[in-house]
Amino acid sequence: MSVLKAKHLTKVYGARHANAVTKALNGIDLDVENGEFVSIMGPSGSGKTTLLNILAGIDKPTSGELWIQGQDIAKMKASQLALFRRRHLGFVFQDYNLLDSLTAAENVALPLALDGKRGVAVRNKVLDTLKFLGMEANADKYPYEMSGGQQQRVAVARAVVHNPALILADEPTGNLDSASAKALLEIFQRLNQEHGSTILMVTHDPFAASYSRRVVFIKDGQVFSRLDAPRTREVFFQEILQTLAVLEGTRSDMAPARM
Repeated sequence: MSVLKAKHLTKVYGARHANAVTKALNGIDLDVENGEFVSIMGPSGSGKTTLLNILAGIDKPTSGELWIQGQDIAKMKASQLALFRRRHLGFVFQDYNLLDSLTAAENVALPLALDGKRGVAVRNKVLDTLKFLGMEANADKYPYEMSGGQQQRVAVARAVVHNPALILADEPTGNLDSASAKALLEIFQRLNQEHGSTILMVTHDPFAASYSRRVVFIKDGQVFSRLDAPRTREVFFQEILQTLAVLEGTRSDMAPARM
């Protein structure tokens, strides 16, 4: 069953009559099945950020279709889209985006509170989610009392606490050291394998992408190629490096794996 289905997505910026048109997306097709963990990769300017913004409902495509959970979100009104995003999508950002005035538990509870849910059941759900991510001891700490890796795990807890149909992650390891990045990626892997969470992650890092089950490479606003994960992550990492080398026009004998 497809959680996300995009057909012929295009995004054009600028005025056609002034010949100042930039085509950020040029007919992208993308399917994400329930329970998949997919990474999107591509060089700077390839269109991956534009694609993520459209998939997240932050921006609208110029043309094409976008279905999430069987609903055409490209045609939703603003109020409908806001409700849909709150109930069916989870977001993990590079910069954590936690509210400094709220504790970890209060930050995690936000999606539930915005949906009108309160009380002991919410508190228990929040604590259970933090426990799964190894953060229960930090429930009553404020963001400034936690490390970057801890803050990002709280952000993941906030993204998954309401059991979204799709988790969208935008360069989630971008501000983390290598140890914290590895711990976060292992959490994503556990969410996918143990909870069946569907994850779509945009990343420039082949090490991060090697934790996913499939990688979609885009270039110049189009799908360049796709890779499915083999049996071992080490082999997948090397395959990703080789594909990136072809995509970027460089040789692939580079960058030892950080396994």
